[in-house]
Amino acid sequence: MINHRGPEFRALLPELESGLRWAFQTENDILIFPASGTGGLESAVANLLSPGERVLAVTIGAFGDRFADLAAAFGADVARYTLPWGEAADPEDLDDLLRREPDIATVLITHNETSTGVTNRLQALAEVVKRHQRLLVVDGVSSIGSIDLPVDRWAVDVAITASQKGWMLPPGVTMLGVSKAAWERQRSAKAPRFYFDWDRARKLQSKGMTFTTPALGILFGLREALTMMREEGLAAIFRRHLRIAAAFRAAAAALDLRLLADPEVASPTVTAIYFPDALAGEKSETVLKSWRDLGLVLGEGQGQLAGKIFRIGHLGAVYEDDVVATVQALERGLEANGHPVRRGAALAAARRALESSEPSLVA
Repeated sequence: MINHRGPEFRALLPELESGLRWAFQTENDILIFPASGTGGLESAVANLLSPGERVLAVTIGAFGDRFADLAAAFGADVARYTLPWGEAADPEDLDDLLRREPDIATVLITHNETSTGVTNRLQALAEVVKRHQRLLVVDGVSSIGSIDLPVDRWAVDVAITASQKGWMLPPGVTMLGVSKAAWERQRSAKAPRFYFDWDRARKLQSKGMTFTTPALGILFGLREALTMMREEGLAAIFRRHLRIAAAFRAAAAALDLRLLADPEVASPTVTAIYFPDALAGEKSETVLKSWRDLGLVLGEGQGQLAGKIFRIGHLGAVYEDDVVATVQALERGLEANGHPVRRGAALAAARRALESSEPSLVA
């Protein structure tokens, strides 16, 4: 351990800020808090909103709902643009909604919804928000560092991520990019804040320290993760995630499984797949246990999708060998529970997808 008020940490912190600006593709201020991704979302709400203020939350799943609920808990008057789970937001619908709601000053959007395996077309949505001159706050917890999100080019005012996703680290740190417009809003916002006070955080970070005790081990790991990411390059990282996602979608099709998301908006970092009808509901627990016995731990469906889908997370340090091992375990677990399997077909489909021309990037 080192003294988190000492010279080693004072040297580390600006190095992390610089690396995160590179990964966020921004010149904005970077703030770092010891917290989960939800803590990062709460910090945005606490610093930007005022009780009674009209806010729009674009929600396409459980984490979009969480962002909306957070804003409501802080007293905001939340309008919800809600999509059926498995669908992405429509920029034209957002344009119409903002045209009809001139009192909305802030828009909250989840870029990549891990509960459904859907990536919103953020570039198009951001263009709408900026055309209406509203503040744009993006939950990029499971996208930044894995999916292209050029913060400055898309004029994202606040971008939020967390250590346990594409950064290849344990949970416990949230990182935010904050624009000049967001700082201007923060000065007039009336929501209560203390732990997540951005102004205090920025002042102390400028002195090489944090307000509360930092998660030192994770932050030293973040330095190494950023070194690895720079060596690979952002463009290569984004292409790798796209190839791996395409491989899992191809494997699912070869196993006669149905995807929740349309391929045009399917996430590069998590794939949501329906259980076969014969194995859905209560029987899904047996299938999940079979996979766990094979060393494969998959995400269950959340909320309205519980017992209906399973989710494969594939972000961060995930490579072709991981795809092969996962697909083999998927096949064996399904076969053990009576699902008809053509042995080797899923793996062959996955390998073809890995070797094929790269799919286009969701934006």
